[in-house]
Amino acid sequence: MQLYNQSKRKKEEFIPITPGQVKIYACGPTVYNYFHIGNARAFIFFDVLRRYFEYRGYDVTYVQNITDIDDKIIAQAIEEQTSFEDIASKYIQAFLDDSQALGIKPPTHQPKATEVMPEIIELINALVEKGNAYEVNGDVYFDTASLPEYGSLSGKKTEDQMPGARVEENLQKRNPADFTLWKRSKPGEPFWQSPWGEGRPGWHTECVVMSRKYLGETFDIHGGGIDLIFPHHENELAQALALTGKPLANYWMHNGFLNVEGEKMSKSLKNFFNARDILEHHSPEAIRFFFLSKHYRSPIDFNREIIEESERAVENFYSSLKSIGFVENSIVEDNSLSQAEQDFIAAMDDDINSAKAIAVLFDLNRQIRNEHLPRTQREQAALMLVKLGRVLGFFQNLESILQDSVPDLSKQLMELILAYRAQARAKKDWAVSDRIRDDLAALGIEIKDTPEGCTWSIKSKH
Repeated sequence: MQLYNQSKRKKEEFIPITPGQVKIYACGPTVYNYFHIGNARAFIFFDVLRRYFEYRGYDVTYVQNITDIDDKIIAQAIEEQTSFEDIASKYIQAFLDDSQALGIKPPTHQPKATEVMPEIIELINALVEKGNAYEVNGDVYFDTASLPEYGSLSGKKTEDQMPGARVEENLQKRNPADFTLWKRSKPGEPFWQSPWGEGRPGWHTECVVMSRKYLGETFDIHGGGIDLIFPHHENELAQALALTGKPLANYWMHNGFLNVEGEKMSKSLKNFFNARDILEHHSPEAIRFFFLSKHYRSPIDFNREIIEESERAVENFYSSLKSIGFVENSIVEDNSLSQAEQDFIAAMDDDINSAKAIAVLFDLNRQIRNEHLPRTQREQAALMLVKLGRVLGFFQNLESILQDSVPDLSKQLMELILAYRAQARAKKDWAVSDRIRDDLAALGIEIKDTPEGCTWSIKSKH
């Protein structure tokens, strides 16, 4: 398996620290609002990464944190005239609900920053004692000049980070690139007691502590959106290197940006969408299909036309399964389609190329639709479609969706109706043929004429 490793700027063979085991940390949400569709791309991708490792037989420990204390949370609490705990609690539940709606598996561990405060203070104190951090008026900063490797992950140099549009000027810092480990609380703000007074931790330190607590000093994969490479992941790595001289993770993976109709998503442009907004209009699997139809490192453009295409693609999978009366656990896999599985694995082993993996699903779907193939072969194609689709997170509610399939008598009646329609088409009586098709469509039954023959399906309600 080859994975693109940001720390090396290239694809590398994946070799786990412990054979047969994979330890993954992916940055979770800061819970001050509903998460947006850009966040959803990261959450879905790392869900698929975790699922694929499990499919390949690895024992996976997957950790995703929740940042439940942050300036944005405090600001939102002030706006809503409530406590930061209430804001965090409200949006943690929303995050869990929306993640479940998107078919994302719960992580092995999902720690909150406020749960590890003693460990955070201990880590910061260790950095101060080692000379990699310093305190000024109750604030503690990491001294980037004390670490020669600083900037190795992002490629940014400390001398390039002069105060300006992207670097906030802070006269307390020794160097503009130095970052906050502990922030002194202002009057009325939440705080924890520390050796440096009342305050709260910096974001970068929270993730170092939570990842190391559950995965160890060095683990296999750390990931998130591409916007987290700098400063967040760079600053996490810096703290780990300063503490132990060891990297925090061996592989750093990041998904690409998401734009909306060619523009960067922004509230000022009125093109800002929460995942919850999109879920009101589109099925979770269509959203998942939309993201996975592009390679995870590529930028992706969200627009209504593409998401509608994704909806139709998912609908087509279910229609094919319904067309042959697919029933879970009624077909025994005979390995006759092992080539499809091999092609799927080859695609995913090439830096999790889900776009190529989905192409394998389309090939299987065409086989299901091909009435010239033996039924047993079409059933095997359906079985493999479901098996491989589930690796990507599809077909999680297959039984409930397929239970709308009609009983055997109704199927026989449909075959009879289609036989009469076929006779009309043979006589070139297009008026009767079209009327049968339109009348069935009014009943929610879709007829499709394909080179392989006529197929029918009940339009899915998912």
